[in-house]
Amino acid sequence: MQFAGSHILSIAQFERPDVEHLFAVADRMQPYAHRRRVTKVLDGAILGAMFFEPSTRTRVSFGSAFNLLGGEVRETTGFEMSAIAKGESLYDTARVLSGYSDVIAMRHPQEGSVAEFAAASRVPVLNGGDGSNEHPTQALLDLYTIRKELAGRGIDQLRIAMVGDLRFGRTVHSLCKLLCLFDGIQVVLVSPAELRMPPSIVEQLRVAGHKVLESEVLEASIRHVDIVYSTRIQEERFSSQQEADLYRGRFRLNQSIYTEHCEPNTVIMHPLPRDSRVTARELDDDLNDNPNLAIFRQTDNGMLVRMALFALVLDVADQVDRHARDVNWYTGGRFDGL
Repeated sequence: MQFAGSHILSIAQFERPDVEHLFAVADRMQPYAHRRRVTKVLDGAILGAMFFEPSTRTRVSFGSAFNLLGGEVRETTGFEMSAIAKGESLYDTARVLSGYSDVIAMRHPQEGSVAEFAAASRVPVLNGGDGSNEHPTQALLDLYTIRKELAGRGIDQLRIAMVGDLRFGRTVHSLCKLLCLFDGIQVVLVSPAELRMPPSIVEQLRVAGHKVLESEVLEASIRHVDIVYSTRIQEERFSSQQEADLYRGRFRLNQSIYTEHCEPNTVIMHPLPRDSRVTARELDDDLNDNPNLAIFRQTDNGMLVRMALFALVLDVADQVDRHARDVNWYTGGRFDGL
């Protein structure tokens, strides 16, 4: 794909060389994401961060990634804080906000809404999640994390179990589509029958030549995998809280289950937020000291990938180092050992 000036709306835009190029640029962002260097390559550029659905990691990560490249961020959060609450269309909003911004990151609760907005935008738009449809940047950072966690082994021949709400979990939808670009993947889809992966995505995996097994049993499904990718119940997608509660806590992974059923180096991932309420705990707190718990390395990697996307879409990837200097404040070694 041609990154410069492009919208990033769906994993369907990517071919394998595009992903590999993106990851190579993300690798080069590490000195800046880890606060060893400062770059002002996007000095004067403005990111419009438009999040019409609750978000912490994605919203702050997009903004911080842009800041670390030297740009400024202007935010809109929630419908009630925007002119959409007064009846303004996505078309009008896009035409206006794209005049104020050089690039836009957007999350919206309706499927297809970000693409609709992008069609009217005068600047590139990055999809931060559109309903239960897709979350392409999360899938890219997840795959980048998998590549790093497997220590150079590569993504081909990956064995992965995806666990939880696979019907409404847009992160796993996008990740499955991304895995179709690779070879010999074994995917175990673990969910209640009512929350199974959409059949169209299962079919995409099989057409790509991957082995797919669907299961409702956690323990047997995580015994011979490289990655356990857990998801929370997407309660905001259900018609009622009572319906969501029927599935909360159905699949819980704790240290005891991990020790008994997982291989010693199985990596544990989650797009976050994990539901830590007593009734849920899809990833128990007793896993926090497990060195194979990669959930916070995922969030750190999200900075690298989103910085790389901004640099590529705004066509400055080859200029980052020319606008750089050393950091002159205390960073606390927070990234040591990563």
